[in-house]
Amino acid sequence: MVENLLLNSLKFKTLSELFNISDSFHIISGPCAIESDIQAEAVAEFLSKTGLHFMRGGAFKPRTSPYTFQGLGKEGMRTLRYVCDKYSLKAVTELLDIRMLETTLQYADIVQIGSRSMQNFPLLTEIGKTNKPVLLKRGFMSTLDELHLAAEYILKGGNENLILCERGIRSFENSTRNMLDFGSIALTKHYSSVPIIADLSHSLGRKDIIIPIARAIKAVGADGIMVEVHPTPECALSDCEQQLNFSEFHELLKAIRD
Repeated sequence: MVENLLLNSLKFKTLSELFNISDSFHIISGPCAIESDIQAEAVAEFLSKTGLHFMRGGAFKPRTSPYTFQGLGKEGMRTLRYVCDKYSLKAVTELLDIRMLETTLQYADIVQIGSRSMQNFPLLTEIGKTNKPVLLKRGFMSTLDELHLAAEYILKGGNENLILCERGIRSFENSTRNMLDFGSIALTKHYSSVPIIADLSHSLGRKDIIIPIARAIKAVGADGIMVEVHPTPECALSDCEQQLNFSEFHELLKAIRD
């Protein structure tokens, strides 16, 4: 392991400490993308009734194909902020471009740096100058050392409100979207106190095995999971096959809370 001076030496706040909530295992959930006011409010109302605290929703979507849904942009951020305020949820959304930094800071409670941006070092440097909580996802072609060194760019700027996210790495296996690296979670917890969660939706790309994987992630010591939920996944504008409907999400909650 690379000697990461800040990551290994700092005492990090847990998500509970960052947001003054009592949960020990956190669930960040919401649709892949904010698609409409109606969809976003349905999800926010549902999440608030389950007792959860965080809602994720993409407004600017980094899509492989330029012809697929790219998100609603700033309108999507405004919608996410509105429903999160209405239902007392913390908003989590992705920052793609350094030019959107101030806008994202205005609307988000947690700024997500996605897999494709993990090594956008100017972006990491700028978010490091703020005190906004940052959720840094591992790049799907990146080693664990590279994830930790990307975190150092944020920490070096003075922002210690950091959460890491294991979201799977590319391999030759194609039964899941990516290969979820359980070892990265155990190693990160071994070397540091930084919170780390696992993105089950983007790592698996499917939902039929999400319950046993969620149980395993909790057992290995993760601080939480990220899971996508949608009122009607079959009608979703992106990643329909990996988003849970409300009934499936209830089953997941029951399984990991038992």
